[in-house]
Amino acid sequence: MQLFCILQNSFAQDSIAVPKPEKPAFQAVPMTATMLAVALPGLGQIYNRKYVKVPFVYAGFGAMIYFIGFNSSNYNKYMKAYQDFTDDIKETTSYLDVIPDNIDQSTYDPVWYPTSYDPAITSNLEDAMIRQIDYYRKYRDLSYIGIAAWYLITILDANVDASLYNFDISNNLDLALFPGPVQLPGGYIAAGVNVSLTINF
Repeated sequence: MQLFCILQNSFAQDSIAVPKPEKPAFQAVPMTATMLAVALPGLGQIYNRKYVKVPFVYAGFGAMIYFIGFNSSNYNKYMKAYQDFTDDIKETTSYLDVIPDNIDQSTYDPVWYPTSYDPAITSNLEDAMIRQIDYYRKYRDLSYIGIAAWYLITILDANVDASLYNFDISNNLDLALFPGPVQLPGGYIAAGVNVSLTINF
């Protein structure tokens, strides 16, 4: 008689929940933020996750571009008017667009009215045009400087934001001022103020 033995091993397996690793907190790198801001205005702010600043970045550039266009247009207009006013060509009359209509042309235009014009009025109008030319040239140039300055400000803003991104401003930091003795040279003790910085864990 043969006896067969069947051995059976049973394994009980318990499932253990493995926690998912926490996503590391974002660490802004100042150099990366600066380089992105240099490459494209607003990109550094996006990198720092300061999305609300991006419209202000481009609003600043838009304002500077508007002022450049406005001042350049008026500078060109007054420059052309002055050139036409001081030449001897009758067909060049762009100065009529900048001289007030209430001033009679026969009192200031030596080309069209050589016998009736007043040299004093003519000289005053020339000086007025030159002042306008200087005015709009000055503010056109300042607008170019302004757009360069705004570009640098946006880069600096991105760098500072990245540098302070992980700065601890929680309640665990405590700065206290309280009166206390202060040691003076010569062994003297005087009343003073002690400064204490406390970090709570």
